[in-house]
Amino acid sequence: MPSSGRLWDGTPARPYRQRTLRVAPGSPSRLVRSAQLGRCRDCGNRIDWYTRTDNGPVGLHPQELPAAAVAASSRWHVSSGTAHPAHDGTPWCRIPHLALCPARIAPTPLTPQITQLRRHLALHTRRLLDTGAFTPPPTTPPATPTPTAALCRPARPVVLLLHTRYLAARPVGTIRCVAQTRRRHRCTHTLLTPSTPPGTWTLLPATPSCTQLALPAGLMAVYDLTHLPYTEQLRWRHQRCLHHAAAPGAADLALAEWEVFDPLLHHQHIHARLPATVRNRRR
Repeated sequence: MPSSGRLWDGTPARPYRQRTLRVAPGSPSRLVRSAQLGRCRDCGNRIDWYTRTDNGPVGLHPQELPAAAVAASSRWHVSSGTAHPAHDGTPWCRIPHLALCPARIAPTPLTPQITQLRRHLALHTRRLLDTGAFTPPPTTPPATPTPTAALCRPARPVVLLLHTRYLAARPVGTIRCVAQTRRRHRCTHTLLTPSTPPGTWTLLPATPSCTQLALPAGLMAVYDLTHLPYTEQLRWRHQRCLHHAAAPGAADLALAEWEVFDPLLHHQHIHARLPATVRNRRR
């Protein structure tokens, strides 16, 4: 018997129309909101990633909480896809996951409601561990045999572009594009290719400002991109490959991994010598 085109209650059966996700032209963030779901690497619980007002990432708890139960220093609100570290006057607010993560020490005294939520997340972490759905990161890196020769490249290099030093999340040659492809996957192309002009490794003062506290290391290795054209430096800052740099309408599937370099906070990433192609190690 052919369908009559109506549901059991007599209402018309309308086919479901898929809606395409688009980025609003006036949005300060070009991230597709549905793609910014993540898991805490320490406890395995869900996190919603947002862009802060200073263009840095922040992981917030997925649900809103009563503002009265959250400390004033931990209240956040989201407006137009951007997270603001302040209360907007409503009875509800968002809270950073770091304040709830059961694998970390609470940064501020917790109210009874937040303490109960923290225990709930700890129980969920235990279930993930028992079922094998989550594996916490190792506390110490696994021991590897020392080779006679190894590539001498910083794991997190300091890159100078647009007259600002940034700490990269990975080696220069492996920094990936953050744009979304037509198949809704992250682009696999890297920023540095044989067809693009490379930067130059140079030694610069570890404390560029005379007002900063001087560090023991006078010079540090920096991957300098300031000699490149402005458009090329902007492509690196937006973390886009050549193809997606020419397509400004494409959305971003991940946050740019740049972190403003601070010589005091990131002193462990300061290297006093220029990287070599191969460094010989004594056995």
